[in-house]
Amino acid sequence: MSVVLGAQELRLVLDRLTGVPRLVVTLLYGAGLRLQECLELRVKDLDFERGEVTVRRGKGQKDRRVMLPQAVRKDLSEHLESVIQRAVTAAARMAGVTKRVGCHTCRHLFATHLLEAGYDIRTVQELLGHADVSTTMMYTHVLNRGGLGVRSPLDRL
Repeated sequence: MSVVLGAQELRLVLDRLTGVPRLVVTLLYGAGLRLQECLELRVKDLDFERGEVTVRRGKGQKDRRVMLPQAVRKDLSEHLESVIQRAVTAAARMAGVTKRVGCHTCRHLFATHLLEAGYDIRTVQELLGHADVSTTMMYTHVLNRGGLGVRSPLDRL
């Protein structure tokens, strides 16, 4: 027979949980998930905009959609972000990279490498979603090669 807790009892239990266990239990209760369903969730199963969780191959091997409670969205989003940040930082450290590396480094490298490959600043601006090209210009500091990076039109004649 299932145990039934009152709302106050549940609050007391949740208040004594922290970190990942609190997130998991909050999702179990807030979305009506089974433990295994919760543990098998992937980032792509979470739709923060629509407030939905897609449970894949639940009991009976059926997919279903359940709500993603507003009360857990912020903590869950922050958790996912910090896990990725830590993973990128750790990977850089394991690779022997001594520079400070984080997720935003990838965006910076994207722009820098496109510019190094000769793509025009306006294209890179558009891809980055910058409203003003001056924001994109900050990525050109690594390209400061003077006239050495430019081929004279005279040489093309």
